[in-house]
Amino acid sequence: MSSVHPSQPQTFQYLPAAPSRSARSMYPTFLSLQDTIALQTKWAWRGLYDALRWRVVISAVVGDSEIRANIYKSLLLNSLSLTSIYAFDLFLHPLVRDQEKWFHRNIGWFYQVLWLMPVVGISYYLNSAWCKAIAKRAFSLKHGPRAAAQPPATYTGMLTALATSAYRAVMIVTSVVVSYVLSSIPKVGPVAGFIFVCWINAYYFFEFVWIARGLSLSRRIRHLEERWAYYFAFGLPSAFFCMWGSALASAALFALIYPVYVILAMHALAVPSDPYNPLPPTSEGDIVRHPSPFIPIRIPIFSIVIWINDVIVNILTVGKHRNKQSSGGDRTFSDATESIEEGEHIELKSTGAVPRHIRPTSGRINIGRRKID
Repeated sequence: MSSVHPSQPQTFQYLPAAPSRSARSMYPTFLSLQDTIALQTKWAWRGLYDALRWRVVISAVVGDSEIRANIYKSLLLNSLSLTSIYAFDLFLHPLVRDQEKWFHRNIGWFYQVLWLMPVVGISYYLNSAWCKAIAKRAFSLKHGPRAAAQPPATYTGMLTALATSAYRAVMIVTSVVVSYVLSSIPKVGPVAGFIFVCWINAYYFFEFVWIARGLSLSRRIRHLEERWAYYFAFGLPSAFFCMWGSALASAALFALIYPVYVILAMHALAVPSDPYNPLPPTSEGDIVRHPSPFIPIRIPIFSIVIWINDVIVNILTVGKHRNKQSSGGDRTFSDATESIEEGEHIELKSTGAVPRHIRPTSGRINIGRRKID
């Protein structure tokens, strides 16, 4: 006969309830307008300081023979271009401006077509090659010889690199055209055009650095647009220096200072590191404090340039319909050019620094939550 045991009472131990968070504590926290203005001013001052660190350039030129040789070649060639341009603007053009004979009236045109434009074109081509060598050498001296992201040495990689170079050339022309259009606007045009040129100059000064770090086109543009105060101030001295003279003279002046600012960009550190949470953590914890909503975090500086670029490239592209069918959708040219950089997550090794991986753009989080990049 089985014995029946009475059921033992069961005891339960309840954990203390977690403190509930109020709805207000979940709202994003913003800095005041005054604090945000002070931060933007501080970042702009840092950009101006980095743009005027000539001691860095002198140290790089004196300390490395390859950089010094390329700087000297660029200086001599661009000095020849500037001498030819100002010889025409200051001496030749005033002499033949009011002449009655056909040859005398058009001698300036012959001078520009047969001498100035070939010299400026050759200078641009050679200067680009020398500046690329300067940037590569300066980057390797700072981060190590294997730090730069190398494009794949395949037929497809070569075609993609050529397409990227072509897109870059179109982007340069488009940027120049947009700056002239802005400058032609009555009253506010000259100031707007000058500000735009500051950002354009800063973009091309830092382009070698961003490509070496593996940043795609969209990430390069976003990086600048989210740090607009710093890059505006960094491009300010060069824009002021290149605003004197004709269009050809401005282009030659830019080519003259371009290698110098490429070296400066190699040693610059754009701020802030996190535009969406610019202040360091406090004792209260990891609280995200966004800048004031009255001052934009990101300014779409290059939106019109990229849109015009894509329109031009789509018009010039042959067989676009066939490419649509093979790719399964409408893919703009600016997206295609990013294939050479995307996925190239490299490690930058400075002396005594810890390698750091560059996070992709998909890791960003919109306002209201912390952005990580």
